[in-house]
Amino acid sequence: MSDIIDELGWRGLVAVSTDLDELRKALGAGPMTFYAGFDPTAPGLHIGNLVLLLAMRRFQLAGHRPIGLVGGATGLIGDPSGKSAERALNPRELVAEWVRRIEAEVSRFLDFTPGATGAIMVSNMDWTGELSAIDFLRDIGKHFPVSQMLGREVVRARLAQAGISYTEFSYQILQANDFLELYRRYGCALQIGGSDQWGNLVSGVDLIRRVTGQQVHALSIPLITKPDGTKYGKSEGGAVWISAELTSPYAFHQFWLNRADAEVPGLLRAFTFRTRDEIADLEREMARRPAARAAQRVLADDVTTLVHGAAETAKASAAAHALFGHGELRELDEATLGAALAEVPHAVVSGAPGRPLPPVADLMAACGLTPSKSAARRVIDEGGAYLNNVKVRDVEAAPQPGDLLHGRYLVLRRGKRGVGGVEVRRG
Repeated sequence: MSDIIDELGWRGLVAVSTDLDELRKALGAGPMTFYAGFDPTAPGLHIGNLVLLLAMRRFQLAGHRPIGLVGGATGLIGDPSGKSAERALNPRELVAEWVRRIEAEVSRFLDFTPGATGAIMVSNMDWTGELSAIDFLRDIGKHFPVSQMLGREVVRARLAQAGISYTEFSYQILQANDFLELYRRYGCALQIGGSDQWGNLVSGVDLIRRVTGQQVHALSIPLITKPDGTKYGKSEGGAVWISAELTSPYAFHQFWLNRADAEVPGLLRAFTFRTRDEIADLEREMARRPAARAAQRVLADDVTTLVHGAAETAKASAAAHALFGHGELRELDEATLGAALAEVPHAVVSGAPGRPLPPVADLMAACGLTPSKSAARRVIDEGGAYLNNVKVRDVEAAPQPGDLLHGRYLVLRRGKRGVGGVEVRRG
C-alpha cells in the first residue's frame, strides 16, 4: 500500500487522530519526522509496547523518520495513565539501567542507517534534567490551563478514586515538552502512542501551537485486546516480555501458537507484515482446516522471528515438536529444553550421585501428570506413558543416569498431549 494511513487503518491500528486528512496530506508531501515514547517503568517492554514498535517500523518503511524516545526523566515521575493508584518511585540508578535496556530493545526494530529516514534515539533526560523549576513554570507551565488539565480523562478517573499527586499530575506537561523539544531539534511533526495516552499526545500538540503557532499531529493506536476485552500485554503468569531474559523465546512462541481462532486475524494484521492477500489466504485455510492451526503457526513464527530472530524461532518450534514426540529431544540445546519444560507441569527432585532415581510412576505423580502414583502405574500398564518419548513398559521402571538430558532433565508424557518435566538436581 502506498498510503501508510490506509495500511494502518486496515490493520486496525488507528484509534484517534488530531486531523486524519491533514495528517495524510502531510505524510504524502515527503518524509515526516515522528516519535513515540517508552518510559522505563519496568526492566523491559512487553507485547503491548510491541504494537507501537511495529507501527514505528511501518512508518519508517513507508519513508518517514522515527525518533525513539526513552523517558529517562519521565520514568522517574510516573505516568498516571492506566493506573488507579500512585506509582511507587523507583531509584534513579534502577531507572537509568532500565533506560539502557529499553533503548536496546527499541533499537532492534528501527533502521539507524544515516539518511533522510534514519532513526534517532533520545532520552528526555537530555533536556529535562537541565530544566530548573522556575524555567519549567515560567516557560512551559504557563501554557497549561488547570481546567484543561483537570479535564483529561485519566486525571478525572484518578481524582474520583485515590486522588493524584502533583508529581503525576504534571506528567502531561513533561510529555508535551518532549514533543516541543523534538519539534525544535528535529522538526518532529507527529507523535504516535497508545490510545490510553491520547490526553498526553494532544497536550504536546496544544503546547507547540501555543508556543510556535505551528500545527503538528498526533495519532493514537488502539490497545490490542482479546475478544473478552482484556489486554494482550499480560498473560496468566504476568507480562509477555520481548526480552529473552524475561520471557524465553520458547514461551514467547507458545503464547502466539496458543491463540484462539477468533483472535488470529486481528493479531496477524497488528503484529506481522503479512499482506492483505496472505492474511486472507490464512483466514480461508483456518476456516477449512481449523485443527491444522496453520494461521497460528504463521503468527507464532513471524512474531518470534521479528523479536528473537529466525534461529531462536527454529529452536522453539523444534522443542515444541520434540516434547510431543515428533522430534529428537537430545538435539535440543540445554537452554531451550529448560525453557520448554518450565512451561509445562514439572517437578524438581534431588538425586545424589550413585543413588537410583525414583520410578517413572513416582515422577509422573510428582510433576502432576497423574493424581497419584497408583494412577501413574495404571497409565504405564495401559501403554500410555513415555520417558523421553520412549514408551515405558514396566510399572516399576526407573530412569537411568544415561536418560538424563544434559545431565539433568527428563521429559515425561501421558498419551499424546500430556507433557511434564523433571529436573534432577545432584548434590
